[in-house]
Amino acid sequence: MTNRASILPAEPASSADPSGRAVFEILAREHAPMLLAFLRSLLRSGDAVDDVFQETMLTVWRRLADYDRERPFAPWLRGIALNLVRKQQQRDARVAVPCDPAELEALVRRFDEVASTAEVFSSTSERLQHCLRHLPEKLRVVIGLVYERGLALRAAAQALEANEEAVKKRVQRGRQMLAACLRRGGVVA
Repeated sequence: MTNRASILPAEPASSADPSGRAVFEILAREHAPMLLAFLRSLLRSGDAVDDVFQETMLTVWRRLADYDRERPFAPWLRGIALNLVRKQQQRDARVAVPCDPAELEALVRRFDEVASTAEVFSSTSERLQHCLRHLPEKLRVVIGLVYERGLALRAAAQALEANEEAVKKRVQRGRQMLAACLRRGGVVA
């Protein structure tokens, strides 16, 4: 996992704004989980996620003086990250999750809805973690392989020594149970 503390330069983005470092640290701390979730939805490899996360934070640090404090921070942060993901995809198409522009736009809109504030995102993330912990083990394992590790269904089936169709059904069932749990506010029946 990325050591987020190690990515900060020693001086604020702008020497004219001595509060720059404090602002950056607060915003980075509040939005890091959302940014990581966003990047995990776009990139296949954990290493690529860490690399783009660090590059995003460095870019934000350098451009903090350009940030309009009258506007929400999360969309600006995700916009920078998305541009870096696109550059990464141009360098190596295998690291990015293939999706058409409409799907990408829907994903960005959904993050705008869910992550309107870091607090809302954090709360949703905590509920999701709660729901994941309470899934039956077979479903929790397959969800972890597919969504956390980014394995394709075939690779997940091989890792579990299971039939690909069975793994697909487990993923579907796990997603349904997670959605129902989230709708109930994190309470698993």
